[in-house]
Amino acid sequence: MDNKNIPDTQDPTTDKTSPTQMNRRKLLKTSLTALGGAAALGILPSGLRSIAYAATSTLETTKAKLGFIALTDAAPLFVAAEKGFFAKYGMTGVEVLKQSSWGTTRDNLVLGSDKNGIDGAHILTPMPYLIATGAVTANKQQVPMYNLLRLNLAGQCISVGKEYADLKVGLDASGFKKAIAAKKASGKAVNAAVTFPGGTHDLWMRYWLSAAGIDPNKDISTIVVPPPQMVANMKVGSMDTFCVCEPWNEQLINQKIGYTALTTGELWHNHPEKSLSLRADWVDKNPNATNALLMAVMEAQMYCEKPENREEVAKICADRKWIGAPFKDIINRMKGDFDYGTGRVVKNSPEQMRYWADQASYPFKSHDLWFLTEDIRWGYLPANTDTKALVDKVNREDLWRKAAADLSVPAADIPASSSRGVETFFDGKVFDPENPKAYLDSLAIKYLA
Repeated sequence: MDNKNIPDTQDPTTDKTSPTQMNRRKLLKTSLTALGGAAALGILPSGLRSIAYAATSTLETTKAKLGFIALTDAAPLFVAAEKGFFAKYGMTGVEVLKQSSWGTTRDNLVLGSDKNGIDGAHILTPMPYLIATGAVTANKQQVPMYNLLRLNLAGQCISVGKEYADLKVGLDASGFKKAIAAKKASGKAVNAAVTFPGGTHDLWMRYWLSAAGIDPNKDISTIVVPPPQMVANMKVGSMDTFCVCEPWNEQLINQKIGYTALTTGELWHNHPEKSLSLRADWVDKNPNATNALLMAVMEAQMYCEKPENREEVAKICADRKWIGAPFKDIINRMKGDFDYGTGRVVKNSPEQMRYWADQASYPFKSHDLWFLTEDIRWGYLPANTDTKALVDKVNREDLWRKAAADLSVPAADIPASSSRGVETFFDGKVFDPENPKAYLDSLAIKYLA
């Protein structure tokens, strides 16, 4: 759904509805009421649908403060702001605000916008659960959160430093296991950097290491480093390996500091990654505004997915107010082309980031359940956590479905079930969402709380 030739619902220079637009809205509202209100939206051409939506919906607010970390999987938020999708659905006062770290994102979500924090964020999918349960907040404060949509699938990488160049470390970390054991035996520190305890990057790193028999709690020290600081810390020798999204893996190669061992999609094809999550109280107070936000971001996801838009999206990401990294560090992997820095080059990789294709936007409950199971595996959540009840409370796939209906999303892009079914990992492990305990029991290395 391209926004070319689609009239804006608001005058972007004044943030006020123009007289012509007011007349359009009045006419559409009268016509749609006669035809059955919002139910008649589907009969309109796509170019008029957003105007009609604004005409028939009463937004409780046009403002929202959304946080983001400087990563390419936040691109749908950048695009929604830059291409006018937020304004298109009446959300003219959306602020997309850069956060310095995932810890800062958490703290600002706990505060909320009424206390100079934020209402929602581009976020590591497990974080809203860890915040809602108080597992990662000060004084164990429980802040109800909702996961509203998945921003992307895959697209993360695990990189290693150039001291391991001869090994050409890849999906099989057995050679890396011997190397770090020897380094540790010599008395030197060995570190794996992730971005937040219990977050996606932490879990990908732990899965990769433990599959090779490397205990991430004993054989290597796991440290937390904000994404934009990964390359600088690798340069000064603070870590041996890290897991993060782009553009930081590509930048590591371009600065000749290290190389990519694997893309995380190689661990688990089309794995879920970031989400758009908002405080539950904001959503409950502003259901129509929430729907408008979802529609805007979903349309931005469609825009990001199109190959012909990838170069423009990369340029938007490179802008200082968004990621602020060189275009050359972003463009290749944005297009799906991966030079691992080891002589291995994959064009149009099947493991490239997906923003909309392959039902990327839908927040499958089965995927949230996997993240909770892994957080139990590593002791971030108690073993007796009622995971089903927690997922049903935090995951609001019902709101995604409503927004999809209002957008007239094709049936092929809307899953029939809230479960994607049985998932298989690179090492042969199988996660059946109907029996997460069997998956947990199959894992050799784990630390249950």
